This record gives sequence, C-alpha cells and structure tokens, in this order.
Amino acid sequence: MAQRYGGKHSPGKKTGPQGSAPQQTYRNAQVDPVGMRANVLFVPPALLALLSLNDGAAGLALGLLGAGLWTGGAFLLREGLKAEAAYAARKVARRPALPRKILAALLAGAGAALAAWKGEPGLLSAVIYGTAAAGLHLAAFGIDPLHDKGAEGTDTFQRSRVARAVDEAEQNLAAMKDAALRARDRTVEARVEQFQSVARELFRTVEEDPRDLTAARKYLTVYLQGARDATVKFADIYARSQDAQAREGYLALLDDLEQNFAARTRKMLVEDRTDLTIEIDVLRDRLQREGVHLDRN
Repeated sequence: MAQRYGGKHSPGKKTGPQGSAPQQTYRNAQVDPVGMRANVLFVPPALLALLSLNDGAAGLALGLLGAGLWTGGAFLLREGLKAEAAYAARKVARRPALPRKILAALLAGAGAALAAWKGEPGLLSAVIYGTAAAGLHLAAFGIDPLHDKGAEGTDTFQRSRVARAVDEAEQNLAAMKDAALRARDRTVEARVEQFQSVARELFRTVEEDPRDLTAARKYLTVYLQGARDATVKFADIYARSQDAQAREGYLALLDDLEQNFAARTRKMLVEDRTDLTIEIDVLRDRLQREGVHLDRN
C-alpha cells in the first residue's frame, strides 16, 4: 500500500517548539466561501463587452454599461458570501449593514436587461430577461441575513460591544494572514492559521457570555494588534532576506500567543461553570427555604 511521505522538514508538516507535534488542530479552520459558482459570474460581462465592440456606438455603450453592472454585481456577491460566512460562524452577530447579495442580484438583473435591450430593443424583453436573471441569481445564492443573531439573554448594548470587539479582532487576524502570505513560507502560513483557530475559540467563548468581554478585551485588542504588527514586520524582513533567525523568533512568538489565548479560554470556561454552580446552589437553597425539597440525584 502506498504511503504518503511525511518527514520532519516536509512542507505541510506542522511542528511545535523543538520539533514537537502540533499543539492545536484546525477545529475552527475556515473554507473560502467564494466558490466556482461566484467566480463564473465574471465570464458573462467579459463576453458581453467583447461582443459589443463591433455593434456601433450605441451598442458598445449599452454593452459596456451592462458589463459594468454585471461585474459590479459579481464583486458584491463575493463580499456578500464572505459576510454571510462570517455571520454563520459566530454565535453573536449583527446582520450585514449592506445587503450585498440582494444588491448583486439587482445589478445582475440590470446587466442582463441591458444586454437583452442591445440584442433586441424593447422594454418588455429587457424586463423579462432582467427579472429572470435576478430571480435565478437569488435562487442560486440566496439573500443576505436580515436579522441579528444571538440576541437572547443579552441587551442590545452588550451585544453591540461584543460584535464590535470581535469584528476588530477578525480584522487583525485577516491582516496577519495577508502579511504571512507575503513571507511565502508554507510553515509560517500554517502556524498563523493554527493561531487563528485558537484565537477564534476565544471569540466564540466571549460571544456565548458577553460578561467575559472585560476579561478578554486585552486579548482581542492589544495582543492581536501586537501580533498583527509583528507579523507585518516579520513578513517584510523575511521576504527580503529569508532570515532563519527571524523566522524562528516569529514562530516562537506564535507559540507563546497560542498558549496564552488557549489558557485564557480555559480559564473563562472554568469561571462560567463556577458561576453556574453558584447560581444553582443559591436557587436550591431558596427553594428549600420555601418548603420545596429537590432530589439532588
């Protein structure tokens, strides 16, 4: 039976300090929400613009305008899919302020309507084709989330604080990933993704209990901003010089950050369980004082 080679220095091999086994699996690894279906939508406007070159001034103008609207819709769809994936991944999230997927469908419909008008002038045919294109777009990709999520048990102010903090933290993680890509080192990229997974566990814990935000705020702001800045500096240095010492120091920094974030998450979970136990004991005592006897078994 064939076996995949996986030596110490294999490109995909992730190791911890001193070559130890990886400390964290990708439990929160994220898949790019923009798939082939969304990328294919850039093809029709390109064909429309190309086929309009020999249709005279009016035909060219209509073709380019339709292609521009169609392309704008494709870009909006990409951003809408990313926003929807971020919304789905969080336990507490605000609905997107801009309904990008719905606007993308409208732009696609408008582009199709102009393309139809160019080929067959007439309002009825343009409306039919535009409506069909917008409807098929919505059927294929759906609409944006229209309601906030995770509002139960928390007031609007607390929910907004948590959502803003997590949004800022996610921006720092995204900046870290972009900087790591500039280093062009697969091991560094994997370690950054591994740290992102650990950091997101902390985010989800805070979202489950917004009272944890105060204790975790410096992790979501100061520590992540420092990690982002360190990643940017490392990527700039390593891309120019391939400095092995800088790489080793940066990976050690990621190890320390990962351990601290994981420890903070564990501590908050223990504190939450302790608070729950206290509340249960208080409730039991109150019920017993009122003459209600509970079977603890």
